[in-house]
This record gives sequence, structure tokens and C-alpha cells, in this order.
Amino acid sequence: MSRRAPLPPPPPPVEIRSWPDRDALLADRAAVLGALVRAHVSPGRLAMLWLWGAMCALGWLLVGTALVTFEESYDVISAGIGVIIAAMGLCCMVPAVVLVVIGLRRDRRIRRLLDAWGGLDRDPAGDAALRMPGAGTAWMLMSAVLCGVGAVTCFVVPATATPGRSTYSMVALVMGLGLISWLVGLIGLVKASAHRRWVRRVLAGAPAPQPLISVGGGAHR
Repeated sequence: MSRRAPLPPPPPPVEIRSWPDRDALLADRAAVLGALVRAHVSPGRLAMLWLWGAMCALGWLLVGTALVTFEESYDVISAGIGVIIAAMGLCCMVPAVVLVVIGLRRDRRIRRLLDAWGGLDRDPAGDAALRMPGAGTAWMLMSAVLCGVGAVTCFVVPATATPGRSTYSMVALVMGLGLISWLVGLIGLVKASAHRRWVRRVLAGAPAPQPLISVGGGAHR
């Protein structure tokens, strides 16, 4: 897996800012915000989240298969095969969970930087590209579908399980897959909602400062 690009630093404190004029500030602000928004809600980030979810689901599928093997096995060979399958599943699940946690922490830092850089100024014309309504809608709809499928699976499977036909390990297997789907969908919904709140709060909420006006060789607002 390729290494992620480092996040930009927060804007410098007011006392040491050295932008020569407002245009330079807006240019730097637009470049940083564009990179941050793409790192937060781009279609590639959605695909990466689903990839991690698929890795975790594959791992749980292997672990669940091992549980079924343990429940139905009556010899050492079958039990040994179950141990190997469970180990393979954990090798898929653990990295996926770690990557998701790292991604959530990175998203939290990205949201702080978005607030800091977005609060420097207002640029309605330049900020239009940062709204990314298409990507935000895709995140919202696809995550809602995945979250719904996972929630239904978690409730329907145990409700329809019948003693003697559905084993505990099989129910746990399917419920685990549903829980993973629900969690991945919930993460996507939270990210899409956070982006929309940022757009309303920062890009559309703060009043724009007055432009710099040069008078007698000096500049004032």
C-alpha cells in the first residue's frame, strides 16, 4: 500500500503571518483546502473505506467458517484446519481494523485543519469547488444503503433462526458480516454529514472580510 501524503500544517498564528496581500492568502487557502477536501471525501477515499470493510468482512468470514468447523468437527484434523482458517481470518481482520482506526484519527485531524484554514477568509467563487456536492451525495447514499443492509441483517438473521436448523456459529457469522456492513456505512454517513456541516458553517456561514484597499501607498481594510 502506498504511503499517504502528509497533511499540511495549520495556518500560522496571526502575529507571524507573512502573506503579501489577500490574493496570496486566498491562493494558499484554496490549495490547502482543496487537498484536505480530497483527502476527506473524495471518491477514492470512499473506495478505500469499502476496501478496508471488505478485508474485515473476509477475515470475519474465515473466522466464522472456523467457528462452524469447530462446532461440527469431531476429529483433530478438522480442528486443526479450523485453527488455520481462524488464523487466516485474523490476519485479514486485524490490519483492516488498524487501518480504519488510523483513518478515523486522520479524518479528525483533517476536520480541524479544514476549520482552521477555512476560517482565514471567504472566497465564494473559489469555494464553490470545495463543496463537492456530487461526492458528498455519493458518500451519503452508498453509506446509507450499506448501513441499512447491515442493520437489517443483524436483526433479521437472529429473528428467523430456528433451533435445530441454524447453528449458533452460523448465526454469529452472518450477524458479524451485518455488523461490519453497518459500521462501515455509519462511518461513511458521519463523514458525509461532517463535510456538509463544514460547508454550511465555514464556507457559507462566516462573513467575508473587506478587501484590502491601497490608499497613499498603504493598505487598509
